[in-house]
Amino acid sequence: MERAGSNGSCPGCRLEEGPSVRAATALAAVLIFTIVVDVLGNALVILSVLRNKKLRNAGNIFVVSLSVADLVVAVYPYPLILSAIFHNGWTMGNVHCQISGFLMGLSVIGSIFNITAIAINRYCYICHSLRYDKLFNLKNTCCYLCLTWTLTVVAIVPNFFVGSLQYDPRIYSCTFAQTVSTSYTITVVVVHFIVPLSIVTFCYLRIWILVIQVKQRVRQDCKQKLRAADIRNFLTMFVVFVLFAVCWGPLNFIGLAVSINPSKVQPHIPEWLFVLSYFMAYFNSCLNAVIYGLLNQNFRKEYKRILLTLRTPRLLFIDVSKGGTEGMKSKPSPAVTNNNNQAEIHL
Repeated sequence: MERAGSNGSCPGCRLEEGPSVRAATALAAVLIFTIVVDVLGNALVILSVLRNKKLRNAGNIFVVSLSVADLVVAVYPYPLILSAIFHNGWTMGNVHCQISGFLMGLSVIGSIFNITAIAINRYCYICHSLRYDKLFNLKNTCCYLCLTWTLTVVAIVPNFFVGSLQYDPRIYSCTFAQTVSTSYTITVVVVHFIVPLSIVTFCYLRIWILVIQVKQRVRQDCKQKLRAADIRNFLTMFVVFVLFAVCWGPLNFIGLAVSINPSKVQPHIPEWLFVLSYFMAYFNSCLNAVIYGLLNQNFRKEYKRILLTLRTPRLLFIDVSKGGTEGMKSKPSPAVTNNNNQAEIHL
């Protein structure tokens, strides 16, 4: 493979040697798999919600929004990264480099902000159910969604002023350069990762406490009720959160460590660890749709119906909710409705 990117096509790009041919091949294979699963999986999620009224609720608006955030990287930045791998350097010029870096940031920050919104939605539904309908009516939910993406864009824009979107040959990507500004990197990690995950942790911790209390009160034969389906819905989104934290945590903590003491920390971080942390983060974009299919019966059934109707594409957008998955008899769960079991746990 020829060495590209040194011809002035990307001003400011660093020209250190990238990974070996074997490593680059492995990265390309991981990225191709991620793109395919990302596009197919998240398209299935969006179609499932569009096709089935039982899945069209406040919580699933943020699930669809999260799928859109995951799709963004699969349709533009990831193919450009593949091109850079095949050419052993960046050949698309600085404009595409900046757009790719912007969309990469839009996807990851959009994902964490949507995961935060889902956690708040789950917390309000389970822990403050009496006020849920007022808090998450259609108008308010649309406002929350607009706020989520507005904050995402606002969070990305400063990168253009700092000049932190650069090509890194180690990962063949135009992405956030952690060493451009120490103070800015610390701010990014804290505001874009630690604070949102702290909010999510608080919400899910309160839900876990409630679930534990429910199990204890079961033995006391009290009359209050919490549906088992609601607990499973919460567990599904909790798994999504945990996987996001696991996939993106190493990269963020490396960035935080480097920015605190660049001269001492950076030389001791192996290149393979840096590259692995990035591609773990990239791989996360294809996981959520798989989690819904594995843990949620409604989405799993809808996936099967969509795949079966591919023989007759005109049936894809026909609402199947009446003859399809049965809905809950009372207020539908706001996130990832699941009817595996309608049993209720008595408090």
